Amino acid sequence: MKKQTQVRLEEDVLAAGKAAAAARRLDFNKYVERLIIEDTTGARAAGMAAAQRLINEHGAFLDDLEEQLDAPYAQPQPGAAA
Repeated sequence: MKKQTQVRLEEDVLAAGKAAAAARRLDFNKYVERLIIEDTTGARAAGMAAAQRLINEHGAFLDDLEEQLDAPYAQPQPGAAA
């Protein structure tokens, strides 16, 4: 059974939260619920630790890949204004 509560937020914080929820195709209530669950169960910390391990183990590869993907856009395009 779900309970209802009320939270007071600054307008810009509320707008940012609603935009983040919409970007994830969630309603605002579900977004807030997920944030609380992730924070209180350790899921968020586990995800951040996994991301850090990925960067530590494969960061050089990812940097090289990003450089390769950006290379065509670093070259001046023919006919482009300098």
